Amino acid sequence: MEILNVSAVEAKKIESYPYKGTPYKVKGVTIKWLSSAGVDKDSPDYGLRFFAVEPGGEIPIHNHFYLQTMYMLSGQLVVFSHDPETDKKVKEELVGPNDFVFVPSMEPHSMINPSDSEEALFLCCIGNVYEGQQDRGRC
Repeated sequence: MEILNVSAVEAKKIESYPYKGTPYKVKGVTIKWLSSAGVDKDSPDYGLRFFAVEPGGEIPIHNHFYLQTMYMLSGQLVVFSHDPETDKKVKEELVGPNDFVFVPSMEPHSMINPSDSEEALFLCCIGNVYEGQQDRGRC
């Protein structure tokens, strides 16, 4: 068992996310890895992460094999789902405290903090799946 306080975990600035072979710039986002398990530290089988998105911060379009559930702690985010063929936004939703967002494996998505003064904080649980094992299970 490991017991820590989130304040004891180092925050790392996210510079970019790759999508279809191109790195896209991330604006004003830090991540703290709270826990992870699995043999591959860069792509664990399970992970719990703490994100901080500064006012006007943005995570651009991206996708990944792992399943993801985001739980909003404070602030607000506009989250977008994108068409996997055209990359056009097909769904837009404003989320805030106590809302959660489930993102299936390989679904293109993005988000932005619409506030000009309030940081958005959320927890993100990931469960890795592997090619051929993609499903809509929940983390």
